Amino acid sequence: MSNLIYPTTNFKATETLTIERGDGAYVYDNEGNQYLEGLAGLWCTSLGYNNRELIDTAAEQMGKLSYSHMFGGKTHQVGMDLADKLTAMVPVENAKVFFGNSGSDANDSHVKMLRYYFNAIGKPEKFKIIARERSYHGVTVAAASLTGLPPNHTHFSLPFDALGVLRTDAPHYFRGALPGESEAQFVDRIVNNLEQLILKEGADTIAAFIAEPITGASGVIVPPAGYYEKVQAVLNKYDILFWADEVITGFGRTGNDFGCTTVGIEKPALMTLAKQLSSAYMPISASVIRGDMYEAMIEPSSQVGVFGHGYTYSGHPVAAAVSLKTLEIYERDNIFAHAAKVGEYMQKRLGEFRDHPLVGEVRGAGMIGAVEMVSDKKTGAGFEGGAVGYFAMQACQNHGMITRAVAGNSLAFCPPLIVSEAQIDEMVEKLGKALDETLDFVTREGLIAA
Repeated sequence: MSNLIYPTTNFKATETLTIERGDGAYVYDNEGNQYLEGLAGLWCTSLGYNNRELIDTAAEQMGKLSYSHMFGGKTHQVGMDLADKLTAMVPVENAKVFFGNSGSDANDSHVKMLRYYFNAIGKPEKFKIIARERSYHGVTVAAASLTGLPPNHTHFSLPFDALGVLRTDAPHYFRGALPGESEAQFVDRIVNNLEQLILKEGADTIAAFIAEPITGASGVIVPPAGYYEKVQAVLNKYDILFWADEVITGFGRTGNDFGCTTVGIEKPALMTLAKQLSSAYMPISASVIRGDMYEAMIEPSSQVGVFGHGYTYSGHPVAAAVSLKTLEIYERDNIFAHAAKVGEYMQKRLGEFRDHPLVGEVRGAGMIGAVEMVSDKKTGAGFEGGAVGYFAMQACQNHGMITRAVAGNSLAFCPPLIVSEAQIDEMVEKLGKALDETLDFVTREGLIAA
């Protein structure tokens, strides 16, 4: 047992698997066992493992400029080039880019920049942020407060009220619909709830609404058709900014450049990027804001003498170089188109489990999906706790595939974007065996309806 404090881990179940190396879509443990990487690490290793171009790019940049900060007017070309490349890609108007190290700190930076901006334009009371139930936006104090998952809140005494965090409905029809309610009626109801929340709090106190286009850690929730169009109409009505958290859905994951494109979110004012920005080969994130927001902050920063926010590793030259090469590979090798094609196949294959007696819902888009297990297929009733999800996750691992149990008892799938249809078949075969074993387990334990 080492002296590590492990992230997002049960401290009574540490060091259960030691990963030693990776190659392509596979990783290998210290006993030589091979695993298909069904979650792309943590939704991030888009180009798989042991990509020599990315490795050589990192080595070359280390030899040229291993580190340089961006404080006090200093810069470097590779950082500027990456910002310009992202500006040309994102659907944010006249985008400006701030670099960090993780999705969590990027969202934290956005919270601060929102406050800075509204102070700059004379609206200091406009600082509240609407986040959704069953959302995930990170684990810093601010990002964890935006997150809507109990395990990320319990025991941490987070300052929800001080940060002005408001909570609205998760757009999950399967779990949130009332009896007899259609998808369209469900959307109208929860969007009306959003508008009533705005009216109750006062639109002049609310800065932004944050949403993952398609959620990740909360169970891969794909909102019903029309949801985002109606949400944006409400936000525009009350002059509230749309903040798209694309940490998981950005860069081809949903079969398009960004999740916003897939689900119909138009011109968000803020966008958060990380993970697949560098295929996870180097830690890097980007907080993207509209150009007019940046312009409003120039004079106040001059009056103070500095924009008093930044990280030692903001725009790290090695991370920036690897990210630029990653974006080049995406474009050169048509990775997004490949992800769309193989993603369609993946959704079709996962859909074959809809008739499995343990499965309540299969959902996803492109190369991200989830299979939710239920105790009663007729009613959709879920299992108490997360023991069933954990059992299924371990069963997948025993069959040579790494996945993750999310939202209690859903298995998430998010393989590297480079996988083939044959590897999707392998993934589905392993999942089938794991689900059958899990069904045997819940039957023996009397956890499933007869």
